[in-house]
Amino acid sequence: MALRIGRAFGKIPRGEHYDVAIIGGGPAGLSATIYTSRFLMKTIVIAEEIGGQLNLTDWVDDYPGLKKIQASALVRSFHSHAQMFHPTIIERVRVTRFERISDKEFKITGTRGLEIYAKAIIMAVGSKRRKLNVPGEKEFAGRGVSYCSVCDAPLYRGKDAVVVVGGGDAAFEGAILLSGYVKKVYLVHRRDQFRAKPFFVEEAKKIPNIEFILNSVVKEIKGDTQVRSVVIQNKLTGEVKELKVDGIFIEIGFEPPKEWYHELGLETDESGYIKVDEWMRTNIPGVFAAGDCTSMWPGFRQVVTASAMGAVAAYSAYNYLAEKGFYKPYRPESKK
Repeated sequence: MALRIGRAFGKIPRGEHYDVAIIGGGPAGLSATIYTSRFLMKTIVIAEEIGGQLNLTDWVDDYPGLKKIQASALVRSFHSHAQMFHPTIIERVRVTRFERISDKEFKITGTRGLEIYAKAIIMAVGSKRRKLNVPGEKEFAGRGVSYCSVCDAPLYRGKDAVVVVGGGDAAFEGAILLSGYVKKVYLVHRRDQFRAKPFFVEEAKKIPNIEFILNSVVKEIKGDTQVRSVVIQNKLTGEVKELKVDGIFIEIGFEPPKEWYHELGLETDESGYIKVDEWMRTNIPGVFAAGDCTSMWPGFRQVVTASAMGAVAAYSAYNYLAEKGFYKPYRPESKK
């Protein structure tokens, strides 16, 4: 589903100077791009993949103004909107390092020979969700395999059954939410103890259409054009059974690259997310962060909140450059 941009396979900038470098091409990064470009800042977007976690889902029905839209179409819309202001956008490039080389600039290096300079940086790299890595998971991503119950629960209204995998707050919140949309929710957890808050556990136990399957793991996800069943194995007895379901929600947490952030000098919270204030400022002057990579609003990671953070980060970057006296309006020529 990822959007492929032809320019990503062309010449990678080396030695170019920009006002702001946006690292990441999901909703936060592209929203930031729209705003930095509108502020007439010379902007480059560096992304491993345009779309971010939107590439892991199929439909979006909770973005204001769009009643229901395919995630891939929303990615294209974000990208098209950003391109309207003529930033430089490169894909399939991973930033490996940035360092301050003067009071005015950072040097940014990455794969495929990337080497550029920027006066400000916006980190919008998202956070990769943990996966089960079982047969069928990749094949049915966005077609019955979901990693966000809050995002996708309404899409399963009236369905017969779904599986929720996990034992933390997100899994229990998801199971409780889904119980109002589907007839049966199976909550599968590899242990018989939970990391979730006791309140969530007790609430879930009171709901008659939530069934707990404990000490068990998912072995395979099956289907045709959509998920149709999930194979579960009991870790204690070895018993294997196949559940007929309409979808599976994998809520086993995130994997922020905490060590990388620390190598860059960024402060993180205990979970490994970049610490930001209300204006998306990090501990490094001139470096901002937005979206799922931040410590802002943990547990509620949505397209709309990521987009909002991207806009705020862009505004903060603009103010930073203006206050430092680095701001000079950049007006790229229109590209036909």
